[in-house]
Order: sequence, then structure tokens, then C-alpha cells
Amino acid sequence: MEIKTSYAAQFHLPEEILTEYYCPQLAVDFFPKAKEKAFCSTERNPFLISVDLYKVLDWLHGSDLPKPLEKEVCTIPVLLYVPDFSSQHLLFHYDGTPESAHLIKKFIHLFANLIQQSKATIISPSFIPKSKIREEQEIIQLVSQATQETSFIKFNFTRIGDFWSYAVKHSCTLLVTTKNYQADLAKVLFHFYKGSMWSAKLSFYLSV
Repeated sequence: MEIKTSYAAQFHLPEEILTEYYCPQLAVDFFPKAKEKAFCSTERNPFLISVDLYKVLDWLHGSDLPKPLEKEVCTIPVLLYVPDFSSQHLLFHYDGTPESAHLIKKFIHLFANLIQQSKATIISPSFIPKSKIREEQEIIQLVSQATQETSFIKFNFTRIGDFWSYAVKHSCTLLVTTKNYQADLAKVLFHFYKGSMWSAKLSFYLSV
């Protein structure tokens, strides 16, 4: 098999805390640091990059200020996972943009085998233009069909910290959101890591 080029250099990350997955759909027994399951297609670009959240946070704390997770935002989804990774309770951030809808659809396809028994919560802005109502309904239907239980709520969250706080309070295990928030997420994680509000259960899926 052709050897793929590592993406560690595109991130600021050491090679050993990053794994590339060349699978268009993850296996039902997927675990984000299982390198032996990383290759199941001949695609040149990975469908997912997984990063050990605790190790990347220890690495972030090696500097005085939080660093961005990527030098330049790429189109490949990134999973920042905790040691006890779980897809039991998903929190989806839909912001009314085509990019947001696309990343949720991409997540559903990629994780289809892992989320059939999952609980899902979708957070959407309180105000959605009429032109976006149909797309919003399509997202709700898509998530509902892919998971065991789905709830839909309206909040005017504008900061990643709002989603993070909601996820921690409601015991969510995986937050699905856009890479537009990754710089702010790095700051939140940098300041709250190992603090009293820290959640050892919450992983993050970031995409464009």
C-alpha cells in the first residue's frame, strides 16, 4: 500500500498524538487511537484525523499562550478525543449556514455505525430565516433517523464556551461543531483543563 504523508506538520502537533483514518465509514468498534483500523481505502487524503485531547492539552500548556490547533484550517475533520471516548450523547451545533449543514451530514455518514444507539441534541439559533427552515428540518430528520433519540432546542449561543458549558452540564460525550470555533476552543480548553468545571467525558468533532 502506498505510504501516506503525515498531517502532523499541518497541525502544530507531534506525530505520536495524531492518527489519520482513511475510512469513508468508521467501523462499529472504532476507537480513535486504534491505528490498526486506520486504513480501509486507497484514498490519498484521510477522512478523519484523531488527536488525543489530553496529550494535545499538555502540549498546549507547554507555551505561555494557547496556540491554534491548525496552522491553516483544512477540510479534513478532526476528532479531539478523551481517553474514555464515547458517542453515547451527541451535541450538534447547527448555525443556519450551508457549511454547518454539510459538516453534520458528513459526520452522520462517517459515524453511522457508531451512533445508532446514541442520544442526540441539536442546538440551532432562535431565529432562522425562512429560506433556511427547510434545511433545518432536513438536518433534524437526518439526525433522528441516524440515532436512537433526538431532541432539538433553540439557543442564541455565539461562543464555543456556551456550547462547552451546555455539553458539560448535560453530560454530552461528543460536541460536533465547525472549525470556525477551533481557535476559541483552544483558549477555553487551555484555561479550564484540570479545573473544577472540566469534563473527562467530552470529546470534540471539528469540521468545515
